[in-house]
Amino acid sequence: METKELIKQAEINRRRLIEVVYNAKAGHIGGDLSCLNVMTALYFDIMNVSPADVKNPDRDRFVLSKGHCVEALYVTLEAKGFLKKEITDTLGKFGSILSGHPTIEVPGIEVNTGALGHGLSIGVGMALAAKMDKRDYKTFVMMGDGEQGEGSIYEAAMAGHQYKLDNLVAIIDRNHLQISGNTEDVMAIEDIAARWTAFGWDVKRMDGDDMEDIMKTFAAIDYTNHKPHLLISNTTKGKGVSYMENVAKWHHGMPSEEQYRQALSEIDERIKNL
Repeated sequence: METKELIKQAEINRRRLIEVVYNAKAGHIGGDLSCLNVMTALYFDIMNVSPADVKNPDRDRFVLSKGHCVEALYVTLEAKGFLKKEITDTLGKFGSILSGHPTIEVPGIEVNTGALGHGLSIGVGMALAAKMDKRDYKTFVMMGDGEQGEGSIYEAAMAGHQYKLDNLVAIIDRNHLQISGNTEDVMAIEDIAARWTAFGWDVKRMDGDDMEDIMKTFAAIDYTNHKPHLLISNTTKGKGVSYMENVAKWHHGMPSEEQYRQALSEIDERIKNL
């Protein structure tokens, strides 16, 4: 898909996200919005996945380690054809298969996640399995930056290097805000690049708010260099909704009706101009 088409698809997904979260009266909207561009690029251009063949053994794998931002994944899966709109609309309702974290009951979701710090370990296992089975699929793991305080991540980082998992791509959604404030005030994680380079990973930085830079960064990955890959995706919490951007309360805040209408209006204007 061309970059301009991906930008438009991300805006369509962003609009749908606002709608779904508002109607459910639940969700982690700030982090949903910051990772949505990268997630759109993954599902609509980078990953080999198809709703027509959900269990294809050669499909690429995606693990949402920051599982509390599952609403972004739901709307992306809907847009890709894994989920029907009427299913996505059940979020927050009794009896829905959709919960506040990813579960394998949902078509297109590979593994239950949500306990922060576990996703990379699962991704290491998936990537190692591909090597052992001599399959070409790749595994992508999206982590939060607040999640980097979990020690299990660094055990997985060592294992990824040990087994030369160049078929593994981990992404840190670096929006600088976690539930209790700025990451550097809660548990400082800089210099992330130096830390992961020391673990033996191939590290790249990208502007996760800019689709062109996202595509350029993924295209530059060398999947034959015997190193696992880490992308530090610099993003804006609440990206695309003016009053949410870089405001910590929107980690899991709910918009009023007036705020909801404003958010849709802003997104609709951008879609119209694309």
